[in-house]
Amino acid sequence: MRKEESFIEIIQSYTNWEEVEPAKLWTNTLDTLYMTFASLVAVLILGLILGLILYETNKREGKVAKAIYYITTLLVNVFRSIPFIILIVLLIPFTRALLDTMTGPTAGLPALILSAAPFYGRLVETSFRDVDRGVIEAAEAMGASKLEIITKVLIPESLPSLISGITVTAISLIGFSAIAGIIGAGGLGNMAYLDGFQRSRNTVTLVATVTIVAIVFVLQATGDFIVKKIDKR
Repeated sequence: MRKEESFIEIIQSYTNWEEVEPAKLWTNTLDTLYMTFASLVAVLILGLILGLILYETNKREGKVAKAIYYITTLLVNVFRSIPFIILIVLLIPFTRALLDTMTGPTAGLPALILSAAPFYGRLVETSFRDVDRGVIEAAEAMGASKLEIITKVLIPESLPSLISGITVTAISLIGFSAIAGIIGAGGLGNMAYLDGFQRSRNTVTLVATVTIVAIVFVLQATGDFIVKKIDKR
């Protein structure tokens, strides 16, 4: 009987809505969205550059191209291999020197960008490789420059895949931002851990978690909708 009462008490601890402060929930949600989308812009740019470098130098002849490919691959693999929580700790001195702080949403951006850009770079490389070689050769035969091939063939032809990749990356960034929040970056992760778990306020933890899940669902649905609209296949 005691176990049943204890179980009921646990369930009730997740429904104490007075613990949740709407203003704080809104502020932390905005912090999470800021970290996600501010880093996503940088990740999109850096990822496209990295993916393009990997794609262009992968099968090129010559020592310079091979050196660039192997160095870029090494950097991408290294940063992809480091667990995010460790990367944040490693970057604390750099973040403090760059931003003069190690707390707040902006302080989480360097680690978020460096963790996600290599991941998206690989997705970009794969997307470019999947483009029909015949389409590229046709553009080359018509005298298209390298820049024109990139902007008018590679990117348009791989756009559905690129958008799917950035959607996956954005969702990963939300998870990373929650981890960053635990060590002082703010956001819903900070709310779930410090305001919820550390203060034994299970309802706060539950609400923060549900909000994160809702953001992920909206992002995924938006990405899928855009892909369906532009995918010509």
